[in-house]
Amino acid sequence: MIGCGASNNSKKVSEETSSNGKLKVYTSFYAMYDFATKIGGDKVEVTNLVAPGVEPHDWEPKPADIVNLEKADVFIYNGLGMEHWTDKVLKSLKNDKILVVEASKGANLIKSEHNHEHDAEEDKHEENEYDPHVWLSPSNAKIELENIKNAFIEADVENKDYYENNYKKYVSELDSLDKKFKEELSNVKNKEVIVAHEAFGYLCREYGLTQVAIEGLMADSEPTAARMAEIIDFAKEHKIKVIFFEELVNPSVAETIAKSIGAKTEVLNPLEGITKEDEANGEDYISIMTRNLNAIKAALE
Repeated sequence: MIGCGASNNSKKVSEETSSNGKLKVYTSFYAMYDFATKIGGDKVEVTNLVAPGVEPHDWEPKPADIVNLEKADVFIYNGLGMEHWTDKVLKSLKNDKILVVEASKGANLIKSEHNHEHDAEEDKHEENEYDPHVWLSPSNAKIELENIKNAFIEADVENKDYYENNYKKYVSELDSLDKKFKEELSNVKNKEVIVAHEAFGYLCREYGLTQVAIEGLMADSEPTAARMAEIIDFAKEHKIKVIFFEELVNPSVAETIAKSIGAKTEVLNPLEGITKEDEANGEDYISIMTRNLNAIKAALE
């Protein structure tokens, strides 16, 4: 979905709201940032609101972030409840020409299912009707890229061919990634993946795997004792060798479960945020997803 604050008029680059003639773009978290930089290239100036090393689920914009958004040409967010703050922030903006892009619009969605217990801290976020982590499916990532590409063209039609070419190039890379996932995971012996939080449903659906999550859609809670026991029993029954956790989330729960069943822990990155080290090393969606693939394959063989 592409829309403007209080207006539906398309907007071209203006010197007042851009830097050196480039589109001034803000993104809500890392995956959106990566997609925007890939499509926009040197025609855009992209700022990610959530800094490297920060877990985005509980992130809140500061007054300085609101001030910066007032100067933006384009704001890109995922939607589906991933960014709980967007409605309030967008309503507060006086910039009625900002192009707002809900990147997940049109994606093939998974309905939320919360069959296990959650504590009160997690329940405050569990109003999501759909799993928001759509970008972890390469096919859905392509839909998000197209929404971003279309917004850049609407905002800067003179560079339409440039954005189209970048889009086609990155889609080709995603197709290659998808092919690699299918080839590498088609013959694994096991299909069950235990993860720290319920972020990998789209990836698992895409490649015939079963996600078993310790926590719910938002990684901001502790599982109940009953849920811990349930996961331990499941892991023993299915001879699970690896419990996955995320770099930006406390691994203590995953470590406790792994220790109790004689398994090990490994990182599986949902690309919600990026570490400072990964940023310094030039990692991106493709390289991190490839790392995820290698970790999953090793765990399931």
